[in-house]
Amino acid sequence: MTLDTQSLIARISPCGPVSDPDAAARLYERLHETAQEQGWQGDLELAWPSLAPVFAASSYLGGIARRWPAMLHEVLTGDPDQRVERLLEKTLSLEGPPDETKSPLRLFKAELHLMTALADLGGAWSLDQVTSAIARFADAAAQTALRSAASDWRRRGKLLSHADDPRGPVPGLFALAMGKGGAFELNYSSDIDLSLFYDPDVLSAVLDDSVEVQNFCNRLAQGMATLLTERTGEGYVFRVDLRLRPDPSSTPPVVSAPMALAYYESVGQNWERAAFIKARVCAGDMAAGEVFLDHLQPFIWRRSLDYQAVLDIQSIKKQIHTYKTGEGLDAAGANLKLGRGGIREIEFFVQTQQLILGGRNPALRSPRTLDALAALTEAGHVTPQTCEQLNAAYRVLRDLEHRVQMLEDEQAHALPVDDDRRAKVAALYGQDDLAEFDRHIGELLVSVNHIYGQLFEGGEQLSSEYGSLVFTGVENDPGTLETLRRMGFVEASSVSDTIRSWHHGRIQATRTARGRELFTRLAPRLLEAAAATGAPDVAFTRFATFFSGLKTGVQVQALFLNQPRLFDMVVGIMAFAPRLARVLGRQPQALDGVLDARFLTPLGEDTGVAAQLVEEAAEAGDFESTMNVVRQHHREQAFRIGMNIITGRVSACQAGWTTTSLADACIQALSVAALAEATRMGGALGGGEVAVVALGKAGSREMSLGSDLDLMTLYNAPNDAVTEGKGWGAETFYGRFTQRLIAALSAHTAEGGLYEVDMRLRPTGSKGPVSVRLGSMIDYYADEADTWEFMALTRARVVWATSPEFAVQVQQTLEDVLRRPRPGVDVAADVRKMRDLMERERRPRGFWDLKLSAGAQVDAEFVGQYRQLMQAASGGPLTNSTLEALADDPVMARTWMLHQHVGQVMTCAFGERVDLDQEPAGFQKKLAEVVGEPDFEALKVSISDIRKQARAHLDHVLPSAVSTDNEESATEN
Repeated sequence: MTLDTQSLIARISPCGPVSDPDAAARLYERLHETAQEQGWQGDLELAWPSLAPVFAASSYLGGIARRWPAMLHEVLTGDPDQRVERLLEKTLSLEGPPDETKSPLRLFKAELHLMTALADLGGAWSLDQVTSAIARFADAAAQTALRSAASDWRRRGKLLSHADDPRGPVPGLFALAMGKGGAFELNYSSDIDLSLFYDPDVLSAVLDDSVEVQNFCNRLAQGMATLLTERTGEGYVFRVDLRLRPDPSSTPPVVSAPMALAYYESVGQNWERAAFIKARVCAGDMAAGEVFLDHLQPFIWRRSLDYQAVLDIQSIKKQIHTYKTGEGLDAAGANLKLGRGGIREIEFFVQTQQLILGGRNPALRSPRTLDALAALTEAGHVTPQTCEQLNAAYRVLRDLEHRVQMLEDEQAHALPVDDDRRAKVAALYGQDDLAEFDRHIGELLVSVNHIYGQLFEGGEQLSSEYGSLVFTGVENDPGTLETLRRMGFVEASSVSDTIRSWHHGRIQATRTARGRELFTRLAPRLLEAAAATGAPDVAFTRFATFFSGLKTGVQVQALFLNQPRLFDMVVGIMAFAPRLARVLGRQPQALDGVLDARFLTPLGEDTGVAAQLVEEAAEAGDFESTMNVVRQHHREQAFRIGMNIITGRVSACQAGWTTTSLADACIQALSVAALAEATRMGGALGGGEVAVVALGKAGSREMSLGSDLDLMTLYNAPNDAVTEGKGWGAETFYGRFTQRLIAALSAHTAEGGLYEVDMRLRPTGSKGPVSVRLGSMIDYYADEADTWEFMALTRARVVWATSPEFAVQVQQTLEDVLRRPRPGVDVAADVRKMRDLMERERRPRGFWDLKLSAGAQVDAEFVGQYRQLMQAASGGPLTNSTLEALADDPVMARTWMLHQHVGQVMTCAFGERVDLDQEPAGFQKKLAEVVGEPDFEALKVSISDIRKQARAHLDHVLPSAVSTDNEESATEN
């Protein structure tokens, strides 16, 4: 029978005039000239009213007709069913190397496309016939390409099997048709998804000993793919996608069957199970391929599924955003395959139910979408009405997809945004009213998405209000990339790639099935939390560093899912606190403290952590183990403190107090260990005692997470005391103790570091002994110390001592030293001279130097220390706290508090001085919120204002010598 040209005319003619009459006329003239020469002008004239709109809409089909007019005539006048069979026979009969098969394959493909398009548009073939013809030709082309690529290896004596070996062109090597190809549902211009595997035992037996098996497979696959995909003057055959193999980014193009089976059994994902529903052997060693698929059946079809496994299968569907009432969808630009309401949703609707139900019911295992839908309906899992709606919608969407691809033979799935191009698709579909076409398509997509949304209703959605978040498959989902861009991600592709790699189990946190199931639920929350920070790319990148470093992810992921506020805090830290993010990235175990029920206890409350740190350190055993125990506790608690600071849950004073309390616990635990180590090295020293004194911000309990420790050690011992072992004197023994303490506090171990230690504030500084006898300290301050050294002593506080009595004695001695009269000393002048000297020699580094700027922290601290020295001499109360020292000085107290609060956040976030004006707006806003200002500009204004007031107040309390001289000169004049 001939092609029903009248049917073609009936399908196309309502579309009105040809879109490009001139181009159609030129093509007709070219065809008519050839038809006259060959005697088939009558057939051309009969068919042309139908062909003209087709060729005007599809430059691709028009190009085939122009290049090969005789091919057009044969297609128009031949029986399409018989012709496709002959085409397959000719394809499979091709012999020879690639340079001999390349051209015929491309001509056969052109003929197939022309015949398929006209049979489709003319109504001679159904959708199933169209897709089956394309898929069968793909099989034949793949088999021929494999045979052709192998022929050169055989010619060179590297492949030892015969060309007519019943096992195939390459015994032991086989290709699986995946996706739509496997189900005989190929698109008009589809890629072919091939997965290539080999049996190493069989294949190695037919290769020359000089040939390495994996290298042979890789090169063979490359040759096969090149033969099919390379574009020549005659076009190409098929684009080949080899990525539907196990973990394609880290495996070769051809995978050994045993390795593949091990992969699927251990880390295979549900979407890979869904992909194998459609898999079938299409080329190569068919028997080996069937054995492989038989071994995969337990992976694809599981008879028993626990609750979590069912939820994970359902997650494939839940990653797609479904419409709410009132939402619409435009036809223009709609992705018919991957968009909402598209073909994928119908396929997922079917496949997810197949995966859940097919293990116990083999009748539901059909690889073909509509057959499986019918089986689900027959089994009572889908209503007949839903089946009818989805069946009709699927056929329409596939028809439209084919017509989109007919325009240019492109792997396109979206309706054109441009009205003229979309009108061409409508014309090929038989619709001449574009507005009506658009309305019909929009309604169809919404109806499919609505049905899809009803599947597995209830439970958490794994999409986002921004759109779908699909991370199945081997390539980035276009809709998901759009969603990520709407969320604010600039590097959307990179983010999607990373998440898909995690789903593949490439990191420890997702190596187990349970880890991957949890991550499926966590992924959308992670992305939304990152988007909420206002710096999503930064937040995600830092979270990725942390997440990739986890040794196990189940417990942490479960925690994040159960405590979403905590998770949001952690992701927020990733965006706004690079210092804490680095800590987590380098040492993910810092998060272990989150698992402790005390983690969210308000700072300042005694949770017993400090006592636990000291107790566990004492039980650690040796010196190094003690250091590591202390570092583990410090890491967890510092992270806890940092989270409280960066989220604004604590004041500057609470942050300083808690941070210093943590340092105190570390000093106490390690002082015991250092004394034991000194005793081990030199023997015990009878009659001696030692104390560790904190100065600076450690002494005043105003530390930040980046603070050094300013320390000195003071001891008392009989002058003739020596150790029992090596006969060390007291100075040597307590010097060794101090050195071991410094090492314990500052050395980096496998668990990281603790603090930088500065001992320069001790009497005689770096020139004197590292540990100072208490009597020598008294003498030094009586005879040699400058005013600035007394200022430093106002913050001195005993943190640890060998006995409570000695701690009291040292603290009282420190107070006595401060209270001793210093006749003839102008304290105010000394303090101001020191401030002026500092101002000359240590200039502030910009506006955000919170310490040295005029009117900032140093000014406040100098005034507070001056007041302490004046009160000490007159017998007034003493305090280590700067804020308490400024209790009756509201200006200086306010500037200190504001700068301390900003400094705590800055140190927590960055760990170093930064120019906050250059930081992201999100951080600037966060900083302002934490310190109680409405916005960043208001914060800068507040800082500027209080600095002016504070500097004026400093000038009043501590007049500058320069200012005084100028005032006296003015008076004299």
